[in-house]
Amino acid sequence: MPNSNQPSQGKFYNLSIAERLQRLADSGYLNEEELAALSGKPGLTTSQADHMIENVVGTFSLPLGIAQHFVVNGREILVPMVIEEPSVVAAASYMARLVQAGGGFKTVCNPPEMIGQMQVLNVKDLEGARTKILAKKEQLLIAAAVDPMLQKLGGGPRDIEVHIIENSPIGSFLVLHLIEDVRDAMGANAINTALEALSPLVEDITGGQVLLRILSNLADRRLAKVTCRIPLNELAFKNFSGEQVRDGILAAWAFAAVDPYRAATHNKGIMNGVDAVLLATANDWRAVEAGAHAFAARSGKYTSLSQWSKNKNGDLLGELEMPMAVGIVGGATQVHPGARAALKLMGVKSASDLAEIIVSVGLAQNLGALRALATEGIQRGHMALHARQVAVAAGAPEDLVNPLVEQLIKENNIRIERALEILKSWSQK
Repeated sequence: MPNSNQPSQGKFYNLSIAERLQRLADSGYLNEEELAALSGKPGLTTSQADHMIENVVGTFSLPLGIAQHFVVNGREILVPMVIEEPSVVAAASYMARLVQAGGGFKTVCNPPEMIGQMQVLNVKDLEGARTKILAKKEQLLIAAAVDPMLQKLGGGPRDIEVHIIENSPIGSFLVLHLIEDVRDAMGANAINTALEALSPLVEDITGGQVLLRILSNLADRRLAKVTCRIPLNELAFKNFSGEQVRDGILAAWAFAAVDPYRAATHNKGIMNGVDAVLLATANDWRAVEAGAHAFAARSGKYTSLSQWSKNKNGDLLGELEMPMAVGIVGGATQVHPGARAALKLMGVKSASDLAEIIVSVGLAQNLGALRALATEGIQRGHMALHARQVAVAAGAPEDLVNPLVEQLIKENNIRIERALEILKSWSQK
């Protein structure tokens, strides 16, 4: 067994791809086949893909990077992230290093309870029907327990709620909520199957017509929460004091807390980190996105998902709580070899483990974006990394990519037209 799953000595980002893979191999957590899956060799085959979606003609690759320095509930973790945007992996890693100095990320999760919704139309007595359903709750919960394996693992139906919807565009109707513990699954299949089993019983009880039977992606009973502390002295860099950086972060967050136009971009920064881990583990990032933004608007006004403050010592405190409906069994997570390798690399044993890592990455990425905005500006670091993409897009040979990047940054003119001009001038020498 390895002593740590952090890479060994040296700066990971300075290594070649082959050397980085060797570092991961040296950690002892992944075998040769799993490392190959992470590096896309062979990765997801077209045959595997053909069993996942319809009309398959191939597969599509995105960069996979490793975020470092994450300590979550005292455990060191290497985090695979799939994303096309430069600076995200680097920012998350650097912010995680700052958080290490304050003890790392502290996380908690709610039980993995999801909500299934059933729409019941043409009910003559809505309040009476609601009373009847609740009176037969235990019978309905037994009927909804259609997955013996889920129950064997300690999951299954937990509760039933009934809501009366009034003044909708089509009039009034009932909505039944089935609360189900889905254990280590995302839960959509389990919830939808249970709702199908309940439908005829609910129609008999209410005299109405069941129409929609579907999982809700507003998983507000399945929340993941992370907190962190960054010592004041760790925030200082270059000509910026710790106080300047801290107060700038607090001011930038305050803007997002009160203004939905700013909050949308602020939360997008959080999701840069969240979605990248969801993609690496083949989880449904669209479901988590939908739940996150709905949760951000739960007060009736769209606002920041995160909160930032300072303690009596002047240290910066961060907190992020959001719905996190993720799974490590079933679906694409089981089929995709790269996703299985990603879960193993992180040492994930449960869906809650994964949720806690993901929300930590989200808070780290949020911190990185706020720090950049409050100090040098978001473009400085972002555009420096973007220069490499511009150099490659301009057709620079591999041996000229780094010199071209340096020249573009030196001129502060990171445009493909300028990159082409520089390459042309070099070719004429």
